[in-house]
Amino acid sequence: MLPWRRYGLNVPKLDATDFVNRVLAWFEQHGRNSLPWQQDPSPYRVWVSEIMLQQTQVQTVIPYFNCFTDKFPTLESLAKATEDEVLHLWTGLGYYARARNLLKAARQVSRDYQGRFPRDIQLLQELPGIGRSTAGAIASLSMDLRAPILDGNVKRVLTRCFAIAGWPEQGKINTGLWQLAEQLTPHRQVADYTQAMMDLGATVCISTNPHCTRCPLQNRCRARTQNEIELYPSRKPKKALPTKSVVMYILLNSTGSVLLEKRPPSGIWGSLYSLPEGQPQARVASLMNQHFPLTGARRLASVRHTFSHYHLDIIPLQLPEQDCLPSKTENGRWLWYPLDHSHAVGLAAPVKKLLSILDQNRNH
Repeated sequence: MLPWRRYGLNVPKLDATDFVNRVLAWFEQHGRNSLPWQQDPSPYRVWVSEIMLQQTQVQTVIPYFNCFTDKFPTLESLAKATEDEVLHLWTGLGYYARARNLLKAARQVSRDYQGRFPRDIQLLQELPGIGRSTAGAIASLSMDLRAPILDGNVKRVLTRCFAIAGWPEQGKINTGLWQLAEQLTPHRQVADYTQAMMDLGATVCISTNPHCTRCPLQNRCRARTQNEIELYPSRKPKKALPTKSVVMYILLNSTGSVLLEKRPPSGIWGSLYSLPEGQPQARVASLMNQHFPLTGARRLASVRHTFSHYHLDIIPLQLPEQDCLPSKTENGRWLWYPLDHSHAVGLAAPVKKLLSILDQNRNH
């Protein structure tokens, strides 16, 4: 019995050699070879790119990757960075736990492996923020080790080509897809094959309106021959996103700086600087009641920020200008931040947007 059949996958008899040859031939002519992390595919650069590419499009990642590696060209330089420096360069990229884990992993590799990534898939997966697919990408693209990957692009190619029904993240389906990816991964040209599968999903076998006539697997793709491409991969059942609200207090001083508070390490926007918050139903947050009066406060236009699991409606409340500083009992908690963003700290994306609007209004 083929390994994935025990997991209920309806996969036809596999000709891995034909599959791999088609993919590699296509990659030689049409694959991407000018991405910045491909120019020097060291484990460090591949790792940074793979972390940034998690749930983020290539075109969005490129400028962030270039800025990040200009600032931190080596793992050792990153390991010596502060969390604020890393989060500042990550601002706007989202999923900030990735940035915090990047710093933790750099310090761990520096400390435990003398600054060199281990050439072992299991040890790679033990580093913060590195899962099985990311470990496989680092190993295959930068170390030429045979290791399967199964990111979103690869899942899309496999579920369509083999008409694998069911949500790919579901336990049995996911396990079977990993078995299939393992069987298909060749023993030669591993880096080319890995990049080819990612490229195929990113440029040809795209989510909507895929370019099937350009696909090297078109005449063996079961989804296409059955005219059911739109059915694969199966989507997770959608649930209506709940909506939450929060008041954010905007306090400017006479120099045009705004008071920010550093958020706790866990939770949304962990360790980023944000505007002090209060609940909409509360008369006043105890923090603001202690330091700043709300008389003369002005409500600004609300801003909606959507997370993967809920909408957040931000209600900005601008307070009269103050030059007094809040209590210094918690070192590093407070910051008077210039609206021109000249101070290098990590900001929550909607807060950065709000501050840019404030700066524009103030200049006008």
